[in-house]
Amino acid sequence: MKLAELDNPVRASWLADQSFRLDPGPYISDSYAARMFLKRLPRTESLGEVTEGIFNAGRFKRHWTTDPEHGVPFLSSADIFQSDLSSLAMITKNSFQVNSNLGLEPGWTLITCSGMTAGRVTYARLDMDGYACSQHVLRVVPDLSRISAGYLYTFLASPFGVPMIKGGIYGTSVRHIEPSHIVDLPVPRVDAEVERRIDFLIQEAMVLRARFQAGITDATQDLFKSAGLPELIDFNWHDLPRDLDFSVSGLTPTSLRALNFSPRAQRLIETLRSVPHRTLGEICSGGQLSRGNRFKRIDSDPVSGVKLIGQRQGFWLRPEGRWIALSSTDLQMVRADDETILVAARGTLGDSEVYSRALFVTGSWLKHGYSEDFLRVVSADDDFSGAYLFAFLRSEVVFRVIRSMSTGGKQQDIHEGLRRQIPVPECTPEDRERIAETVRQAYRWRDEADMKEDQALALLDAAVREAAR
Repeated sequence: MKLAELDNPVRASWLADQSFRLDPGPYISDSYAARMFLKRLPRTESLGEVTEGIFNAGRFKRHWTTDPEHGVPFLSSADIFQSDLSSLAMITKNSFQVNSNLGLEPGWTLITCSGMTAGRVTYARLDMDGYACSQHVLRVVPDLSRISAGYLYTFLASPFGVPMIKGGIYGTSVRHIEPSHIVDLPVPRVDAEVERRIDFLIQEAMVLRARFQAGITDATQDLFKSAGLPELIDFNWHDLPRDLDFSVSGLTPTSLRALNFSPRAQRLIETLRSVPHRTLGEICSGGQLSRGNRFKRIDSDPVSGVKLIGQRQGFWLRPEGRWIALSSTDLQMVRADDETILVAARGTLGDSEVYSRALFVTGSWLKHGYSEDFLRVVSADDDFSGAYLFAFLRSEVVFRVIRSMSTGGKQQDIHEGLRRQIPVPECTPEDRERIAETVRQAYRWRDEADMKEDQALALLDAAVREAAR
């Protein structure tokens, strides 16, 4: 059951505004309640007044490429929430140049405007500068002479802004938001110093997120350089000859699937074996190299539940997840220990799918729960930390190697025997510690960025409620 908020009760003016309807729907609508609450502020401006434009790119013809020299990274309406932008698809530079509205600039607020996730809000980060972005994403461009970019984003992403944005959604099976539906959103104007502080926090968060991206990328590059395999840094799977007309001898009952003997993947595995290495199975012997256990899901609330992260949302900057109630036994099963690597272990083989991608659990993410669809990789070898393994497992090379170890029908899984044979370069102890610390620092920056965003949202909430008194 949903109730009206005690600090924002239904008022007589609301009844008049809704032609004295007596059914509760309009009055407990988050969108309507937010608008009515903001009317109590002494000063608001419409979104159209404080922006230079609200637009999407419009439909365009996409020509794809796998060559970085001729391509521009392309962000779909799901990609704009990804924490790691190093594996994006690319459209050709010609496709990009045809439509001047495709490119992004840091500081713009991005709103998904089509599909079941319409109304979700994020911002264009520093490392998105110049990237192409889907027509299914609205760009909200702040007028910096009237409002700061960070403050505007914070409001639109807040519990005041998001409900009003979603209140403009129309459609049934495919939902949409148009610029005209949000142009009149009331934007609260509070103390100028508070707005500056909020903007400063968001700008700091943007810098920290750029450092996070650079940090994990540098760690992977450092690993291959230190292992004597620099040719794997800029590796491009699609540059290799296709797997056509090949034969295999000496088969065992382990697998009869052709994909598991892909010549391209086998060459990568042999390259990794050409340097001092240990297998993933050896490193995880006594730790964990298996999928999670299944468990019953009972919906709960943030006060008494745990946020359960699934495969898709695990790769987002700020996953929403699903709040569930768990027994103490189930809680042990779904939580992950510090420096656990989670590999998306169920899915399909499309290049844009998360299946076989790796994420790292540390810091603030230790409080979440994770679905059984993740392969949990836990090192039992003190010489090979989880942070070092993550720098290796997140690479494009290992992504392709794991993909070649798929088994199953429509929904793929990672072959239990083959995954144990993945060769992990040893490097020197000094190299391993340096690489691991680079990863750890990157994730400390990511947690700090999240904290600064939370501080900005808390400042906004307090300022707006104070102004509404």
